[in-house]
Amino acid sequence: MGKRVYEWQAADAVLGQFARRPATARARYRAFLAEGIAMGRRPDLVGGGLIRSLGGWAAAAALQQGESLRMKGDERILGESGFVLRVLATAEEDLKRSEQLRRQGIDLVRVARQAADAFAVEPERILRRGQSPSVVAARSVFCYWAVRELGRTTTALARELALTQPAVSIAVRRGERIVRERGLQLAGK
Repeated sequence: MGKRVYEWQAADAVLGQFARRPATARARYRAFLAEGIAMGRRPDLVGGGLIRSLGGWAAAAALQQGESLRMKGDERILGESGFVLRVLATAEEDLKRSEQLRRQGIDLVRVARQAADAFAVEPERILRRGQSPSVVAARSVFCYWAVRELGRTTTALARELALTQPAVSIAVRRGERIVRERGLQLAGK
C-alpha cells in the first residue's frame, strides 16, 4: 500500500476516511481490511442482485405470479419500489412541463424577459453581473425558471451567465422562494 500510484485510484479520499495523517490512515485501513477478512464470506453481500434481494428465485416467481406490486429496481440501491415509482412520476411530470413550455416557444430569452418584467429591470441586466436587489431577484427567478421549468442544468446555466455552478444553485433556491412569495408564474404564449 502506498508504493504505486494509479490515476484511477482515489487513495487520498479513501484513506482520508480513516485519519488525517497518512501513516495513521494506512494503519487504520489495514485494520479495517483485516476485520473484514476475519468476518469471512457473507451471504448477504455475495452475488445476486435483484433476485437475491427478493429472497431468491422462488420468491421472485411467487411475486411475478401472485402480487401486483411492481418492482422498479433493487431496493438495496434505489430504495423501496413505492419510493422509486414516486420519484419517477415526479420526474415524468417535470419532463412533460418542460417539453410543453418548449413547444410553446418558451426559451431562455423569453424567460429572461418575464423575470425582468416582474422586477422592472432590463432583460440584459439579468445576464450581466450586478448586485442591485431588483437585478439579483430577477436573476434568481430567471435561474429558478430556467432550471426547474425548462430543465436546464445549473452547470450549463452557470457557463451562460459567467457564474459558478454553486452560485446558480443558490440563485435557484432564492428564486424558488421569491416565486412562491410573490405568486409568480412562467407564462406560455
